[in-house]
Amino acid sequence: MKNKYSDLIDQTFEFPQDEFRTEDNELLFNNIPLMDIIEQYGTPLKMTYLPKISSQIQRAKRMFNVAMAKVDYQGDYHYCYCTKSSHFFFVLKEALKNDIHLETSSAFDLNLIEALYDEKLVDKDLYIICNGFKKQQYIDNIGEFVNGGWHNLIPVLDNMDELDMLDQAIAEPVRIGIRIAAEEEPKFEFYTSRLGIRYSDIVPFYMERIRNNSKLTLKMLHFFINTGIRDNAYYWNELSKCVNVYCDLKAVCPELDSLNIGGGFPIKNTLASTYDYEYMAEEVISQIKGICTSRGVREPNVFTEFGSFTVGESGATIFQVIGMKQQNDRERWYMVDSSFMTTMPDTWGIKQRFILLPINKWDCEYQRVFLGGLTCDSQDYYNAEAHSNAIFLPKLGEKGSEPLYIGFFHTGAYQESISGYGGIQHCLQPAPKHILVDLDENGDYNTRLFSKEQTYKSMLKILGY
Repeated sequence: MKNKYSDLIDQTFEFPQDEFRTEDNELLFNNIPLMDIIEQYGTPLKMTYLPKISSQIQRAKRMFNVAMAKVDYQGDYHYCYCTKSSHFFFVLKEALKNDIHLETSSAFDLNLIEALYDEKLVDKDLYIICNGFKKQQYIDNIGEFVNGGWHNLIPVLDNMDELDMLDQAIAEPVRIGIRIAAEEEPKFEFYTSRLGIRYSDIVPFYMERIRNNSKLTLKMLHFFINTGIRDNAYYWNELSKCVNVYCDLKAVCPELDSLNIGGGFPIKNTLASTYDYEYMAEEVISQIKGICTSRGVREPNVFTEFGSFTVGESGATIFQVIGMKQQNDRERWYMVDSSFMTTMPDTWGIKQRFILLPINKWDCEYQRVFLGGLTCDSQDYYNAEAHSNAIFLPKLGEKGSEPLYIGFFHTGAYQESISGYGGIQHCLQPAPKHILVDLDENGDYNTRLFSKEQTYKSMLKILGY
């Protein structure tokens, strides 16, 4: 009878996969032996595998450039990284090795770019796409950049009032964008995104407020669907409406030359993932090309703003199972040495699911379990995987045997910023240590500690003690 955990995986998925394989019943992630990492650093532990960031960027660039070549697309492709997915310096430093551009969401994002400029990691040729509803400080920072010679900074108007604020802040001409307020998916609680300007208002707004302003040139139309780039009628319908608005604007605004389709490439959250990235890139480009050709309009330059896709799959979060509780006949709890609410807040905030695999004990029998975190909150649990309404993990073994370690993978986007990195977390649970993994010129991996596990002294200082 095949009842080992390794048998379960072999029966359920195509395994091994690109970034996952086993040796001696222990898991390797991007060929990194995770038990060696655990022995060196302990748990709980966050890990970032830096080469994955570059490989994801190069993968997207290749897909979109191939898609453009197949249909003889005349515009250019520009890859932007949206900094809100992860603001860490090590992420930006790795990403910027790949000739990319940046998208910002707030005033302090521009201060971050100033720091990158001081480090000589960016120059003033960089495209900076400034999104978001803009408070005065954000507008002021945009003005300082424009007046300071950042000639490829593009403020994307989120509402009509921002135009006058921007006009007052800049002394130099600037190219701007307009964000379309997309219609949300039917299951949403509201019909139209709170972000952007309504479809019907865009052309009149340009004609009345922008066309005759000598300091402003409309360069970009911005479009983003909250559910991401998906192969369904809703997405293709919204993309079609957006491209047709682009064509309407292009008829009265010859300077318009760029379409920003935002982010939306998903990350893999299950070993059973079937998302066809190449097909989606080709279909997006083909549809833009087809609509523009039918309207007699030259196709636009295409910008994307991939955030989670850039950094998400570089991350892993590793716990030790420190105990088991049998609460009734059906519910067996594995308790981990941290909190899901504080360490992976997406899991309870939006019910996000990540790839979950044991690090060791692949040769042991498995059982269905629930995973519990250390806070006293009833929501601090994890009970299902994306492909299954259940969790199966190896049995723990006799008391005193080797502990079970488990890993959540592709956790590299948003978790630290949502949980409040370096701050106070629920039940004063400390943020885990964070290590960075890179490859040397020989292809051998090396690690370094980015941050230690949070101490009680740092928390008490924040709290005023």
